[in-house]
Amino acid sequence: MASPTAAPALRAEHLTKHFGRTHAVEDLTLEVAAGEVFGFLGPNGAGKSTTIRVLLGLLRPTAGTAWVFDAPAADVERAHRYLAHVPADVALWPSFTGQECLDLLAGVGPGTDLVYRAELVERFGLDPGKRARAYSTGNRQKVALVAAFATRAPLLVLDEPTSGLDPLMEREFRRCIAEATGRGQTVFLSSHQLAEVEAVCTRVGILRAGRLVEVAGLAELRRLRRSEVAVELARPQPALDALAGLPGVADVRWTSPLELTLALTGPPGPVLRALGDADVVRLDVREPSLEEIFLDYYGQAAA
Repeated sequence: MASPTAAPALRAEHLTKHFGRTHAVEDLTLEVAAGEVFGFLGPNGAGKSTTIRVLLGLLRPTAGTAWVFDAPAADVERAHRYLAHVPADVALWPSFTGQECLDLLAGVGPGTDLVYRAELVERFGLDPGKRARAYSTGNRQKVALVAAFATRAPLLVLDEPTSGLDPLMEREFRRCIAEATGRGQTVFLSSHQLAEVEAVCTRVGILRAGRLVEVAGLAELRRLRRSEVAVELARPQPALDALAGLPGVADVRWTSPLELTLALTGPPGPVLRALGDADVVRLDVREPSLEEIFLDYYGQAAA
């Protein structure tokens, strides 16, 4: 099913959800472009699942508005023609077999590629003849993932989709994400598994205590954080003390007469030029991982 319009796949304006005195989502404004893989990050309790339920019209917002393509999220019947959703806690019909669950899900969605679905059943190692009540958490997750990836919905909304999967199945999941984006589908992936998000997403949003604190591409996020530079010299270079005065350089530390480290924000050109006349044996530049960036946000929150 093609995207219905050139509108963003998901859009929220000042979305807010309160449960009494609990502010689960607060003034969230977000736009996810059609065709992108967007990562929605935050620890348990940050408000990710509540945000998704409001975006999908499954909860009524306290304030604000959301759209799925050109459909208001509140118009659930219309909006859900454009999407497939894998919830954080998958519940199936216990007396149905896996195959019957897949057939039922295909009947209520925006269309399913049955040949591709059969292939996914094999790839995920799912036994479709078992009753759902006999499935483990991971196998229930597989049913939901197979149903979602086999659909031709222009938007896939995946909430903690690999929480019950082993590493081999996580690799298969990433392959399915690549295939979905190759078909032009949009993926909205909510997760606290940072390596997973880093592997598949083009942009991420970080949610903290119900508030969206950052939306950026992965490369842009890394540039916002300092890189660590380690230098090993063949002989002492006292002149390198001047590195501390260069733009973007902080925390210059000599760990020995021949080794120093520094934190660098921004382009490395000034540092490299300063090191040009030194007898450098080794130079390592380490970019922060998405996990370090993420923990930095929460470290600031705790400070």
